[in-house]
Amino acid sequence: MKYSPIISRTVFVFLTSTQLFAQVPPNYQPETDWHLDASSFKATIEGATEEHDAVSISNGLIRRSFRKAPNAATVGFDNLMTGETMLRSVRPEGYITIDGIEYEIGGLGGQPNHAFLTPEWTENLKSNPNAMQFVGLSVSEPKERLKWKQVRHHAPDAQWPPKGVHLQMDYKMPPRADADLIQQLQSATVKAAGTDNCVPGFAPLSDFGRQKLISDDFKKLDSAWTVQSSQLHERSSFDNEGKVGEIYTPANTSVFAERKLPKGTRSVEVKIDVGTDTSSSWGPGVGLVFKNNTIKFNIRPGGSGYRQVPLLGVFDGSAERTKIGGRFKLDTTKPWSLRMRVTKNNILFDARQEGGKWLNYHSMPMTKELGEPLAVRIGKMDIRGQSSDHSDPGDLVRLRIMEFAAWSELDLSGLEAVRGKLKALQAIGVSVHYELYDGIPVISKWLTVDNKSPQTVTVDRFTAEVLAVVEHENKVEYREGVPLRKPTVLHVETDMAFGGFTPRNANRHTVNWRIDPLFSTQVNYLRQQPCLLEVEPTFGPAQEVAPGSTFETFRVFELAHDSNDRERRGLALRKMYRTLAPWVTENPLMLHCRSSNEEVVRRAIDQAAETGFEMVILSFGSGFNSESDSADYLAKWNTINDYATSKGIHLGSYSLYSSRSGGKGNDIVPPKGLTNAHGRCPSITSSWGQTYMQRLYNLFDKTNFMVFEHDGPYPGDVDSTSRPPLQKGVEDSRWVHWKTWTDFYKHLRGRGVYMNLPDYYFLSGSNKCGMGYREVNWSLPREQQRIHTRQNIYDGTWQKTPSMGWMFVPLSQYHGGGAAATIEPLDKHRDHYEIMMRSNLGLGVQACYRGPRLYDTDQTKEMVSGVVAWYKKHRDILESDVIHGRRADGRDIDWMLHVNPKLDERAFLSAYNPTDKPITKTINVPLYYSGLTDSASVSENGGLAKIIMLDQHRRTKMTLTIPPQGYSYVVFRTK
Repeated sequence: MKYSPIISRTVFVFLTSTQLFAQVPPNYQPETDWHLDASSFKATIEGATEEHDAVSISNGLIRRSFRKAPNAATVGFDNLMTGETMLRSVRPEGYITIDGIEYEIGGLGGQPNHAFLTPEWTENLKSNPNAMQFVGLSVSEPKERLKWKQVRHHAPDAQWPPKGVHLQMDYKMPPRADADLIQQLQSATVKAAGTDNCVPGFAPLSDFGRQKLISDDFKKLDSAWTVQSSQLHERSSFDNEGKVGEIYTPANTSVFAERKLPKGTRSVEVKIDVGTDTSSSWGPGVGLVFKNNTIKFNIRPGGSGYRQVPLLGVFDGSAERTKIGGRFKLDTTKPWSLRMRVTKNNILFDARQEGGKWLNYHSMPMTKELGEPLAVRIGKMDIRGQSSDHSDPGDLVRLRIMEFAAWSELDLSGLEAVRGKLKALQAIGVSVHYELYDGIPVISKWLTVDNKSPQTVTVDRFTAEVLAVVEHENKVEYREGVPLRKPTVLHVETDMAFGGFTPRNANRHTVNWRIDPLFSTQVNYLRQQPCLLEVEPTFGPAQEVAPGSTFETFRVFELAHDSNDRERRGLALRKMYRTLAPWVTENPLMLHCRSSNEEVVRRAIDQAAETGFEMVILSFGSGFNSESDSADYLAKWNTINDYATSKGIHLGSYSLYSSRSGGKGNDIVPPKGLTNAHGRCPSITSSWGQTYMQRLYNLFDKTNFMVFEHDGPYPGDVDSTSRPPLQKGVEDSRWVHWKTWTDFYKHLRGRGVYMNLPDYYFLSGSNKCGMGYREVNWSLPREQQRIHTRQNIYDGTWQKTPSMGWMFVPLSQYHGGGAAATIEPLDKHRDHYEIMMRSNLGLGVQACYRGPRLYDTDQTKEMVSGVVAWYKKHRDILESDVIHGRRADGRDIDWMLHVNPKLDERAFLSAYNPTDKPITKTINVPLYYSGLTDSASVSENGGLAKIIMLDQHRRTKMTLTIPPQGYSYVVFRTK
């Protein structure tokens, strides 16, 4: 090929290597770096036979260990790369709510301290009899989540499905779940003992047979609440430092919130973290306000009299009862919920510790004189449930009102139906699946629900993963504007991802790092450290499962990191995508044709074939109608597609979904408090949506197109509209929309269709989304576009491989900017055209070359063909991973380095001069991740190879001289 004047020359400075050492984290434990050679890290399963009480899956990088008796639970999750445990506490393997009843899946309890887990404690953990019980396991190999028809160039080592192991652990319904639940339901009608020293009795579930009238989690202060604060101290508050529900006041003073109750309220409950409160009569609680009296139920952290142990207390309208529950001491290191139930004859006082069962501790007669409960008070009240303060206010204390709810009258008319339902549910089985892969510290997890009952059941909710992870930091205090950080040892995402260009944004609907209510020994004073991982959908799924059918949840993917180094973490994440979604390594050169005129399209196909491009998309604004159901129209495009195929070109089209309207009631109507991501979006479950979906399937069936750009894929909008038979409303709409679209994308992946989707659907079959750019920037002057191109690639490849993000080259005008912003006429701006191609291809990134043609003169054709040939010659290394060198800033050389220890071309340096003057500069090229050690064979810009030496850090110094607006590349090989 001919070399352009933009190509530079390079001078090498040879270094003598006297010592080699691996550039891995200081605490890295394995003998080899898995980034350089992962061949020894094979996934295995140990202890899978019946005679073993434990089973584990490991690949030498991570290990997850389980107890199988007395129930199954994860008791170890170890990062073998650092030698550290990631697990501090045992929890259930998940949760499942079926027909309104929630079950724990496995799990073991009784751990005395949730900051760490010792082998001795593990041996003594107990099974929750109301949890689903482990019954057996099976072992197999990973199966493909979706079909991948491989019809174009991809990474040479791409493998599907990935190699590894699959462990399935099966659970059955608890043998006495129905009996225990019925006992709770029936106990709602049993009169509780009426003495202070009664033994607490079983109390009913809050929500069975009642309608929730009010709920509040105090994320903000609802205007219905009126706050009463003590005047004895200027800091007394119900929203200390802006945290609503946090009370800060002297111990023996009153600070509470009050609101009116809806007519018919018969049960109120409040969840309280007593914090540092040491009071007794002024302890935090709940008060029911009647016409002539207030009845109060509270926690007494300071106990009663000489007994300085936490107890419960009741003010019954005439006297304070200070020994509620008798000998039962409260553990106030965990939050407590207090509840008052009003029945025809009694007021019942129930309480439960976080994670425990409701117990009835006291009752008092319900008299006609009391009448209807009018209002509720929550917080710190005086002995009588009023607002006075003690003469000795005491020291300042801090506590928190966490949640409140009010419920209606109890209706047990459906009790017999519940009995029958619970009996039928005994035939439901749940399996927990784990996949561990060779050569990468990634584990996948998901649930399946097998309905062997004779009736249809509904999976209302599920939590696919629960992990009590070692906290990232230990901050005693929380300060506004300095958030407590979640653990960084694990990267977690799911294949239910949408509404974002980054994994964190796209998984905000499923991946939750929450406060752990059982972690009472954490350093954070208010126990607000987010270190409990719970992966679940925000809504639903509310999916019906017919008899003999199986429901499958989304899949959770967990990547363990061995370092906080940004580059190394990025390398791990990018390798995860190459392993779990290898189709992302497809990286075809594409022309976005602005016209659907047959003559223009055929010319575009010819030019693509002549220059080495591989794909033509009928772009947005081209006039192509992807929603046509005309047989003649589709047949015409099938003929044009056949022509493209004969030229070795894949042809396809564009379609817009989100950010448009289906009209006439066919749009998603979000529930109160939510908004649509793009302002408006059609509902795919509407009549318009179903027609649109059918036409897209028909488009690919009838034309055999091999490219699809779907603009505005479903972004996660929630639809409150009932659209039978596909959708009930809020709870199932997100699941149904996501499943409908991902089924379609998987269908296209199975056909070999290449998909550009501006959203994070990679794990569901898509190839590419935006690298990260602002569209109007491509209306800026050309010299600015060059800088933005390389800035966006530098920034976008920390989490994406080069092939996962598209860039943009406006051959013709895009969003304005006129002649200064566009390349047309192409020959006139050939130098700019070439540097834009090299700015993308030299970094392994494909751009949307948007215009009616790829060349306008023979000279332009020669340039485009030459750059494409150069790219394809080095394609495998250019599409390999990147090491970030210097970000483009328009002031000095910017550069990045491709590395791949599996190739003959181990590394490829791309460097650019953004200025109008030549630049000579010496840089240290980091070659550690190339697998090169003491020496290498290098060639500059296709020239003769030379041998160079690497220093002890596996670097070499190179002096680059790059012409104005020029480019330089250096290829590194083994000797």
